[in-house]
Amino acid sequence: MHNYCKTIGALAAASALVAGNANAEVEYELHTGYTSSYLFRGVELGDDLVEVGVDAAAEWNGLSISGGVWAAAFDQDGTSNDIDSEVDLYTEVGKDFGFATASVGYIYYWNLDNTNGGTDDQEVYFSLSRDLGFATASLTYFWDIIENDGGNEGYSELALSRAFELNQCLTLNVGGNLGYLIEGGDFTALTTKVSLDWGFAEHAKLSPFAAYSIALGESTGSLWNSTENEFVAGSLLSVGF
Repeated sequence: MHNYCKTIGALAAASALVAGNANAEVEYELHTGYTSSYLFRGVELGDDLVEVGVDAAAEWNGLSISGGVWAAAFDQDGTSNDIDSEVDLYTEVGKDFGFATASVGYIYYWNLDNTNGGTDDQEVYFSLSRDLGFATASLTYFWDIIENDGGNEGYSELALSRAFELNQCLTLNVGGNLGYLIEGGDFTALTTKVSLDWGFAEHAKLSPFAAYSIALGESTGSLWNSTENEFVAGSLLSVGF
């Protein structure tokens, strides 16, 4: 259940959409990393997350188009050497209206092995974002298409982020988000994250990070009813071209 079989429809769709525009360029990014725990919207899903992914993005007729795939392996129960795995496929289309940028996206959660009970899931999300000067703010609503027992109960998220350029090679990123269950009428978690982007090469960067999530959920029957405060740390290596 990330934010993102290596030949995916999302990348093919992005390339096809921009093929008719000679001025459009598709930008790609490869990334891999490690995180001490798999933390998803304030819920700890396992330990020792190892991830790899690829993203593509382009502009076409005033629209921003992106897509990608994210694959991960981790220890779901934290007590054995059994490795669980997950692959997420996602795509998004956005447009800048001046006062705000509106986006709509789709995520397919492919849960391999017995991850999340072996049940796949799908979400469509709608988002509004705006640069406020002191920070960039966004509000996103995630609609669970499948609505299985692990459904998100109308999950929404309010986020703030800001980047500080320390020098030509280093950028400090700080941010936080607050989750809310619309149908359950309950907050889920407040998560803050700090990362440092080190551009050690022209198109490559190493990004160590740390995040802390404060559990807020109390809705009976939801994923967040039994969550606890969580701290995670890790690092991400990304290469763009």
